[in-house]
Amino acid sequence: MRYLTFALGKGRLAYQTLELFEKIGITCEEMKDPNSRRLIFTNEELKLRFFLAKGPDVPVYVEYGAADIGVVGKDVILEAGRKVHEVLDLGYGNCRMCVCGHKDAAELLKHRELIRVATKYPNIAKDYFYNTKHQTVELIKLNGSIELAPIVGLSEVIVDIVETGSTLKENGLEVLEEICPLSARMIVNPVSMRLESERIKELLMRLRAQVIR
Repeated sequence: MRYLTFALGKGRLAYQTLELFEKIGITCEEMKDPNSRRLIFTNEELKLRFFLAKGPDVPVYVEYGAADIGVVGKDVILEAGRKVHEVLDLGYGNCRMCVCGHKDAAELLKHRELIRVATKYPNIAKDYFYNTKHQTVELIKLNGSIELAPIVGLSEVIVDIVETGSTLKENGLEVLEEICPLSARMIVNPVSMRLESERIKELLMRLRAQVIR
């Protein structure tokens, strides 16, 4: 039996995923060792392999078959646009992708004026403004604190992930429009889905039973 390989997004998402897996009897003690320098962790008994990757890299590993299965946020999946099957909403890591800005920017959105939009997620922003709102915008890609953009006049609005909204509030900004809800999702390589259909479907069935409790 070949190994099934999992790529997990680093950080809190990976820990939550391992906790979920433990509920269905899938453990990987090696991964719990904070001092471990290993890159790939194995469960020999179940023929499973795990590795941690930066969120944006997870869909890449899965699309190219270096991992059969990946766990990553919905925002990463939408932004990456990779050829993978999204098979399960794991129900944690909940937040929203939103258009945010100063209160008076709401009028610019209503009248579909040409505005500048700062974001870490240009593909999501482009799809929303061009295909959902049919509004022409100038997109500005940023990597740091997106909230700065409307405060210093770089853009009228931002597209960003909102969890509690407290950072926005502290900086005089608010959610103007919601693009979509986000959470941790499981993705599968299309070829793996065919070759390992039985094992993957059984895994999904057991995980689904935990998620819907």
